[in-house]
Amino acid sequence: MANKSFESLKALYIAMDKTWNKIAQEYHFKCNGCEDNCCTSLFFHHTYIEKAYFYHGFNKLAQNRKKIIKDRAAIYIKKTLSGNLRINNLKIICPVNEDGQCLLYLYRPMICRLHGLPHELSRPGLESVRQPGCNAGLFDAKPYIKFDRIPFYQQMAQIEIKFRQDFNKTDKIKQTIAQMLITL
Repeated sequence: MANKSFESLKALYIAMDKTWNKIAQEYHFKCNGCEDNCCTSLFFHHTYIEKAYFYHGFNKLAQNRKKIIKDRAAIYIKKTLSGNLRINNLKIICPVNEDGQCLLYLYRPMICRLHGLPHELSRPGLESVRQPGCNAGLFDAKPYIKFDRIPFYQQMAQIEIKFRQDFNKTDKIKQTIAQMLITL
């Protein structure tokens, strides 16, 4: 049953990547792994479907590679989060990043995929909220290109609702990649 859910998620990821790449090309922007990249940003992930898909990719790795990543995840948590989940450090490399490359790139969550570009959140009945994008893009000197994340969020919500129903998931999730890996 999870594989059917994964097909919906993969289709959404393809649409996200296509849109991100199109807009990045219009900005003449290429991500080169600077200090402001998604791999050093502290993100919390909130969907069980993405966690399950991430695990699916992780489980395809060799045992020795998985152990190295899990060891890095433990260090990440120790350095980043204290016992009461207070944030200590915001710029530690993600445990699945090796030599500047994501080892689970095809399985990375939505927020990793959408990071970097200026975007907006246009919610019905509310004023749109714009975010500036990463520092490396020098986007302030360029005209804004419309990139509304809300349709992607809405599609993700529908996929997540179905996944939660299918797998009887009722509690909330708020975990970093490292936390997800430690709970494997």
